[in-house]
Amino acid sequence: MTLPASPKIDCHIHAIDPVRFPYSDDTPYRPSGQEIAPAAQLIRVFDAFDVRHALVVATNTGYGSDSRILLDTLKQGGGRFRGVAVVENDVGIEELERLKAAGVVGVAFNVPFHGADHYRHTAPLLAKLASLGLFLQVQVEQDQLLALLPLIEASSVRLVIDHCGRPSVAQGLNGKAFQALLAIGRERDAHVKLSGTYKFSQQPHPYADTWPFIAALVEAFTLDRCVWGSDYPFLRAAERLDYGPLLALLTKLFPDASDQHRLLWRTPARLLGFGDTTDRS
Repeated sequence: MTLPASPKIDCHIHAIDPVRFPYSDDTPYRPSGQEIAPAAQLIRVFDAFDVRHALVVATNTGYGSDSRILLDTLKQGGGRFRGVAVVENDVGIEELERLKAAGVVGVAFNVPFHGADHYRHTAPLLAKLASLGLFLQVQVEQDQLLALLPLIEASSVRLVIDHCGRPSVAQGLNGKAFQALLAIGRERDAHVKLSGTYKFSQQPHPYADTWPFIAALVEAFTLDRCVWGSDYPFLRAAERLDYGPLLALLTKLFPDASDQHRLLWRTPARLLGFGDTTDRS
């Protein structure tokens, strides 16, 4: 197994710590076992794989809009992490400013969890995000992106798409939602995460049926607007996953060292505000 040699930024991880931060009583799913990942565990994993920075994404599962674990993880990281928060649709600008000051760089829409109708009237929220320079991170699956297009197209908010857009492998590259995602990549300043392939693949590791989708996304967005994320600690995964094999897949998909550097360091460092985008040490 060959791992990328360059320093890395992981753009999709979750902090899960029910001991210090108990789940909300009404959560529909309670992560357990290897899904538990307190800040100290995250740091140990990243030290082992030379992951210098990471983007901590708040989860609707367990915590919803309760940002305490997210902010605690950012604080424990001592500048190593940035955050994406889950907020109420009517959140005030003052709360968004507070989150931004603590290291939050974006807000997540999780359409598979809530459904598209939940976000139908969020244009005022997107305007607040745009005014603060925060991005909107969108997770969709199958054709759900199509329902969000009017909202997205009417806003100037910076856009980050989770998990390759979780397209339908059965529909192929010509599926309407995936073609809409490619158009976003060609037409606006948006980023996409080349992550979560296990969520939409119909095959076991190494998820080869998703590779054509990754290639199409790289062509549309270019590596200057593609980032990678592990999705660690793999909530609700149908099979056991490990960090190293997922990371090693990148050397198959991107054998050129300069491409790995763009994907794993230069582009995410610029997106997340981690300073030096040229470090190869």
